[in-house]
Amino acid sequence: MPSHSPSRSDFAPGLSLARIRPPLRLSDYRLAAFDMDSTLISIECIDELAALAGRGEEVAAITEAAMRGETLDYAESLRRRLALLRGTPEAALERVWEERLQLNPGAERLLRQLQRAGLTTLLVSGGFSFFTDRLKTRLGLDEARANVLVIRDGRLTGEVEGEIVDAAAKARTLRSLCERIGCNPSQAIAIGDGANDLEMMAAAGLSVAFQAKPRVREQADVAIDTGGLDRLLEIFGVAAD
Repeated sequence: MPSHSPSRSDFAPGLSLARIRPPLRLSDYRLAAFDMDSTLISIECIDELAALAGRGEEVAAITEAAMRGETLDYAESLRRRLALLRGTPEAALERVWEERLQLNPGAERLLRQLQRAGLTTLLVSGGFSFFTDRLKTRLGLDEARANVLVIRDGRLTGEVEGEIVDAAAKARTLRSLCERIGCNPSQAIAIGDGANDLEMMAAAGLSVAFQAKPRVREQADVAIDTGGLDRLLEIFGVAAD
């Protein structure tokens, strides 16, 4: 697997490439799929919920292992974390949204340029629909998919409805949306940071690791290690707004 060691194909420090030769053309792509936690936004929502519930260190340790790929089963890691959040008031979700959730630098500029170029935008997350649905509305995204928390009597039950959105589900979502809009997965861009994104990134024609775990960075076509998400536009030769 090619590494991201410095080469003549590198741009300014913090943006490195493997297997691709720029400049690429945005017109060759039809879909851009984003992970949410630590990719489109700067936090891991479940860790922030856990901090409010007084279980921060326990949950964060499981999250870190899952994102590094040390946990073999993402679904099981999510169940373990949610079990620790059983009984957390629903109001904690609102607090995370209002007080802690921020977009990563460059997110809005990147999305604006992708949308101007006519790409369909997808937010697909192993996190929670409470946040992805709101981001979909806020950013004008076309599609969003995430886990739906079960809430009873104003508190989290520690469960989710239906299938957990794991790595395989993310990849299936990307392929399914490609089929719906009439494009090949090779015309998709997938952007993520953790092991749960690897199957989606492998399914896409262009994979982008944003401030990612080493295993993800090593397998991506593009690695953004410093600067914002909009550094991706450099490989397309897109000028600043």
